[in-house]
Amino acid sequence: MEINNIFHTLKGRTPSLMGYQYFKRSSIMIPLVDKDGETHVLFEVRSMNLRSQPGDVCFPGGRIDPSDKDPLHTAVRETREELGLTADDISDLIPLDYIINDLGRIIYPFVGRLKSLANIAPNPDEVDSIFTVPLAFFLKTEPERYKVHIDMQPEKDFPFHLIVGGEDYQWRLRAMEEHFYQYNGQTIWGLTARILTHFIELIKQKENR
Repeated sequence: MEINNIFHTLKGRTPSLMGYQYFKRSSIMIPLVDKDGETHVLFEVRSMNLRSQPGDVCFPGGRIDPSDKDPLHTAVRETREELGLTADDISDLIPLDYIINDLGRIIYPFVGRLKSLANIAPNPDEVDSIFTVPLAFFLKTEPERYKVHIDMQPEKDFPFHLIVGGEDYQWRLRAMEEHFYQYNGQTIWGLTARILTHFIELIKQKENR
């Protein structure tokens, strides 16, 4: 291919995430609700019948379907399905920073307002129970932080003879930080805690300006 043709082919393209088409994409919502005159964060406990992460604490959300017009649509749809709500029960939706995790997933978080706890009717196929935590608790409580070290394990037929260093190659090992919150016997951790920590940091930054 001639060099002019190369630049003609690439001219005007918009950069994206390399390999974007291979990532699984999901959306979640941090639901805020007024309870006894105080702002609370609502959480779900995943049904024990689910294959993935049964019993874990999470926010409403799920995989982006081809029929969803955008990640926001997914977050609202999943929240409605899991909590038995209507579109009128959810408002004031704001996007947060999205996450690319080490398992090939992109997660798009949003924060939204629920009209009332009284309208919630959890779907038992997905949700074992729900609970709320005062937002004030997270504003004054730092998460516990622990490291998970990731070990590099090349396949048995990995071509060490093709790289400098061979089997003694110095892989750059890394660690992932996990956050933990504990409240009234419930443990909030993993991606849920990371997204929650990001949300709390955004609020604190605004207050400190």
